Amino acid sequence: MYTRLSAILFPVTAILLIGALVWGYQENQEKNSILIKAENQYQRAFHDLSYHMDKLHTELGNTLAVHSASTGAHRKSLVNVWRITSEAQNEINELPLTLLPFNKTEEFLSRISKFSYQTAVRDLTKQPLTDNEVKNLKELYKSSALISQDLQGVQHKVIANRLRWMDVETALASEREPRDNTIIDGFKTVDKRVGEYPELDWGPSVSSMYNKRSVKKLGGKPVTIQEIQRKAADFTGMKDPSAIQVAENGRGTEWASYTANVPGGRDGEAWSLDFTKNGGHLISYNNNRPIGQKAVDMNTARTRADEFLASKGYSGLTPVSYDEYGNEGNFTYVSKDGDVLIYPEKVTLRVALDNGQVTGLQASDYVYERENRSAVKSPKLTLQQARKFLNPEYKETYHRLAQIENDQAEKVLTYEFGGAINGSNYRIYINADNGNEEIVEEVRNKKGAVQS
Repeated sequence: MYTRLSAILFPVTAILLIGALVWGYQENQEKNSILIKAENQYQRAFHDLSYHMDKLHTELGNTLAVHSASTGAHRKSLVNVWRITSEAQNEINELPLTLLPFNKTEEFLSRISKFSYQTAVRDLTKQPLTDNEVKNLKELYKSSALISQDLQGVQHKVIANRLRWMDVETALASEREPRDNTIIDGFKTVDKRVGEYPELDWGPSVSSMYNKRSVKKLGGKPVTIQEIQRKAADFTGMKDPSAIQVAENGRGTEWASYTANVPGGRDGEAWSLDFTKNGGHLISYNNNRPIGQKAVDMNTARTRADEFLASKGYSGLTPVSYDEYGNEGNFTYVSKDGDVLIYPEKVTLRVALDNGQVTGLQASDYVYERENRSAVKSPKLTLQQARKFLNPEYKETYHRLAQIENDQAEKVLTYEFGGAINGSNYRIYINADNGNEEIVEEVRNKKGAVQS
């Protein structure tokens, strides 16, 4: 009996064993294939990064080598600097450096990218490079040479010692210290050196992009948790403020705030509201209830949104755009100064299209910009003069004055023209002082300007 049973089980066991070995071999091959592919991608990104940093140094040198009046050459070189820097940033993002402090180098490249782009896109025949910008370029030329040398040193070690980037990823993922790795040490050296470079005056347009929105810049004194409870209760109609739970966020940081959670509101709804610590300004409100089938059109939704803002004390706001996603509609409202729409001061409302209830509000831009509003000047160009800067084939449907923030992070007065060309709808913002096209924006389906 045992002989017969063994005769049956042995072949079965052998087949299973062979199958397991074949499966394990295939799995190992696939794993190795994935690892090889990842290693090749890391190696390519690293060597490309080293190459582009060397090219960046060369291109900055080309910018400085030509005559100060060679605006065409300056523009061409600065465009190349922007392109090369952008490629270097992408290559850094492809490397497994998430857990490695490399932020100083990334910020350095980011500032070079924005500086070169903003300088290249302006009219250099009217606004040539300033003495300060030339001084910056000289410093960047020296700094990029040092970064390039350091990266080439790491590159030489990688090639000579056949180092693997997969070992870097393993070392960074490990919680054990110290993390001894030639590549990691090399990148730490680069970032440390960048942090020691002299601080440059990048100009107001570039620097403004890195200015943090500090709660300290907002008006009003710091509020207490009890005051936040009362504000949240007033906003939601909650009768018992003490039942509202309040948590403080970012204590001691530049943007401290409170989050108020309101349980069991009307119809058993639970709401979440965020307030600034200084002044207790509401910056967001959310009611993430399930949304039913669409039963409300855009006009009804707008009426409900208007009523909501009026009841919550938001006066003087004008709807300018509408987006629809699934069963929710999103309205953007902005402030108005006379006939001028102030786009930086915006409030976004989310409306449930099953019954028209406002289920969300985002007002951080409105709160910050309203406290730091700049004066609105009169336009130098008339409407007819501004129209001459439009494409003759552009079919205008509406126009209005609007203050916007352009690519240089400057607040400028523009004529906003809505219309169509080549079968698509666009909004075009023409500078009301000089006729420059500040922004050209395509308006897609289910999205468009809302007429006041």
